[in-house]
Amino acid sequence: MRHSTLIFVAASFVLLTLSRLALALWQRERMRNAGGLVPLMLGGLRIDAHQIAVLAAAPAVLSPWLGHYPLAAAIASGWYLFAFVLLAFLEIASPAFILEYDTRPNRLFVEYLKHPREVSTMLWRGYKTALLGGLAAVALLAWAGYAIFWPPRPDAPLSWWQMPLASLAILAVVILSIRGTLGHRPINPSSVAYCGDGMLNTLALNSLYSVSYAIYSMKNEKSASDVYGGMDEPEMHERVLAQAGLPRPPAHPDYPSLHAQPATRRTRRPLNLVIILEESLGAQYSAALGGMGLTPELDALAREAWSLTRCYATGTRSVRGLEAVTTGFLPTPAQAVLKLPRSQRGFFSLADLLGRHGYHSRFIYGGEAHFDNMKGFFLGNGFNQIIERADFDNPVFVGTWGASDEDMFNELHRRLSADGEQPTFTLAFSVSNHTPWEYPAGRIQTEGNPATVENTVRYADWALGRFFEQAKASPYWENTVFLIAADHDSRVFGASLVPVRHFHIPAVVLGGGIEPRADDRLVSQIDLPPTLLSLIGVDTEHPMIGHDLTRSTPDRAIMQYDSTYGYLKGSDLLVLAPNRPAVQFRYCAPETYDAAELDRELAREALAHALWPSWAYREGRYCLPGRAPSA
Repeated sequence: MRHSTLIFVAASFVLLTLSRLALALWQRERMRNAGGLVPLMLGGLRIDAHQIAVLAAAPAVLSPWLGHYPLAAAIASGWYLFAFVLLAFLEIASPAFILEYDTRPNRLFVEYLKHPREVSTMLWRGYKTALLGGLAAVALLAWAGYAIFWPPRPDAPLSWWQMPLASLAILAVVILSIRGTLGHRPINPSSVAYCGDGMLNTLALNSLYSVSYAIYSMKNEKSASDVYGGMDEPEMHERVLAQAGLPRPPAHPDYPSLHAQPATRRTRRPLNLVIILEESLGAQYSAALGGMGLTPELDALAREAWSLTRCYATGTRSVRGLEAVTTGFLPTPAQAVLKLPRSQRGFFSLADLLGRHGYHSRFIYGGEAHFDNMKGFFLGNGFNQIIERADFDNPVFVGTWGASDEDMFNELHRRLSADGEQPTFTLAFSVSNHTPWEYPAGRIQTEGNPATVENTVRYADWALGRFFEQAKASPYWENTVFLIAADHDSRVFGASLVPVRHFHIPAVVLGGGIEPRADDRLVSQIDLPPTLLSLIGVDTEHPMIGHDLTRSTPDRAIMQYDSTYGYLKGSDLLVLAPNRPAVQFRYCAPETYDAAELDRELAREALAHALWPSWAYREGRYCLPGRAPSA
């Protein structure tokens, strides 16, 4: 078994490396434009080590104990032969799949297996030569695999004390290979994404990994209709478009929410846009929003800004906040679109839209950008540049989650100061306000134990204020619109079905000639991106259904709390829960919920908004013309 394990590992690395090299040379023009061969091959080695370790884990770890038994050696050799042929088959199938879908085999490869007659007929009629050639290549590699792995060779037995030591050593190598990193986050496709060409990022994978990860990700694609019940599509579209104030019937029947949005501000040139997303900085910490008074810097900035005092997050996770502010997409009971397979390319984002208007887009994050698949999603959907912890020069403090907020803001200030005439869009995401509450010493006056959420909020606020002191004195200040908003609140809890107070977040717009005012209208995170487009002076077309707050008032907020859906309209809170009738409350901030008679029209409106994003994702309708979402 040890002998066949070594042969399998070596043969698999050779097979996958040669396949990736051949695919890269085939796509050499795109590869050259995206940074060359080296990052592709190095990333590929990490993914291949993961996949090979997954396949070899059980036989390898058990080999010191069982490898000298002929039956165990035969089972291991048979498994390795099957795994080698499976790897070869999927690599051989990759070129034809790439030609058709511009990506490695993914979920479609599995879904087509549900229709064997139709697919086999299509392959025979349309790809006869490629099919026959592929089958011949698989047969040849299967013959080579048989010659390599058969007949099985039992290992020499180990002594009693060697068995556990060898097994533990092999287990350590297997675990490290599967994790793919010494960091605290295991490897995923985003870890090896290195450019804005989504197809090349999939070449850094191998096809068995690509298919396996797609199958794994499909569990996150929970459909809202399975949770809350259904509705006819025409009624769903009618209600959603009506609430958004969009034309009916839609201008683009295939993309119902796609509409023109002229900017309400006219500027000499399009202004730069900076979105600062603050980790877990809920309204409960801001005195200006009725909270604890831990954010004096943010509160002072709000007095000089357009402050949206009744803004609500769409969820309780960072990916949900990122989803809302970068794509304007409604929340669903499924995972946020950053992590779903069909949205990894061609899904609408501010970066893609602004790129069509000449903007350079970047994401700055003090941690590892592959966390929560941020890097892969952003590179696949319009961001030109990812700046993460490894790109920071001499950070003053690095904690569990990455470089401190002040390091992130130093990087943001440096990048903005170096920008030329090309307009830029920057998404900057903080990390410090997160357990285990780590930040540089000597920055703030702490109270009690320094490692608490309250003290970390004080530090995050201090870092924010320090950045804006620099920004206001910089040349880029007058040419830049800034949004400061939280991704979500921290410690979201409560006895109510939807704890509304813990979705309340600060949202402050300033810089670039923004007039100060306190705005008490009820708004959602999804209203922020359309509003920002208007404020930076970009006339455009997009599919977002959030309101441009410079011209209309939504008077509603939408909140996803695990599988429970909250639709707050005025003071009426409509709650949808899995497999239960809708219920309604009269909500009064901060935490009063009085049962109310169900308004059936409001219930239908809430259900339409719960169902619409699942439909738009599933049907690939949330994108810009010319950029269909990935399959």
